[in-house]
Amino acid sequence: MKKFVNDPKQFVPEMLEGLALANPDTLTYDPAFNLILRADAPVKDKVAILQGSGSGHEPAHVMAVGRGMLDGACPGDVFAAPPMDYVLEATRRLATDAGVIYIVNNYTGDRMAFEMAQELAEAEGIRVRTVLVNDDVAVKDSTYTVGRRGVAGNFFVIKAMGAAAEKGADIDEVVRVGEHVNSVTRSMGLALTSCTPPAKGSPIFDLGEDEAELGVGIHGEPGRERVRVPSAGAIVRELGEAIISDLPFQKGDRVAVMINGLGGTPVSELYLLYGLVHKDLQARGITVERNYIGEYCTSLDMVGASLTLVRLDDEISELLAAPAEVPIRVF
Repeated sequence: MKKFVNDPKQFVPEMLEGLALANPDTLTYDPAFNLILRADAPVKDKVAILQGSGSGHEPAHVMAVGRGMLDGACPGDVFAAPPMDYVLEATRRLATDAGVIYIVNNYTGDRMAFEMAQELAEAEGIRVRTVLVNDDVAVKDSTYTVGRRGVAGNFFVIKAMGAAAEKGADIDEVVRVGEHVNSVTRSMGLALTSCTPPAKGSPIFDLGEDEAELGVGIHGEPGRERVRVPSAGAIVRELGEAIISDLPFQKGDRVAVMINGLGGTPVSELYLLYGLVHKDLQARGITVERNYIGEYCTSLDMVGASLTLVRLDDEISELLAAPAEVPIRVF
């Protein structure tokens, strides 16, 4: 293993500390609970939005904290759900009379932590609701889930809900927005290599030199099948057909397209994939209204990419276009 790391057990705390030090005016950090919060939280009369999942998927979710996005994140260790007490403490610190909404990717550990925290928070008089994200079309059940996994499409749920909450929508309306966006969002990925968690020090699964995992999960879970490394065009056809046929997307639809890097893929290759996807959608009579190319939900250093499509309507388009302030800056 070759990584920039001191003690692997301190990998996540040191990463979070660096994030907070780089953004002192907008973020606060509590190392006792792995909390990254908006510096102005709790925001009076505003619904607060909280997410916490395993680390290793950066910039999700700690780097999506800011105005118009998440109010807080409470990550666990690499690829591990946050402890329940992290979630509960984050809920307490974000709570106002407007309530708190959890965005939870569909993984068993995450769901258990947030469900227990919600029960305890409600016993303390805090109003809590949950939106479940399950955009991955690759498999119905996987190593960590019952039902579909939540992957990079999570970004669109965060963005739309964050925008609605920032505009002053109440808790029921923000939940409705999140569930609506999730219902029209579909994703699927492909890995060309495994990834190496710092605490393990070796790849979490093996791929041959000429193999790829079609439909891989963001923790390295098995996908639909292991195949010989396909051409870029074949990748786009495989992922596109699986996603388009699932909703299904149809001629005349307007969509947002995300090409998400899994951590080790050059941005040049992501744009190459986007160009192929864009032309394929044009040929199908589907209009690309918004595009997102880069790293949004990674798997440490995995070489691979995922494709996400969101069927747009006027409401979702407006919410995605709303201003947001997060730590990731282009320049």
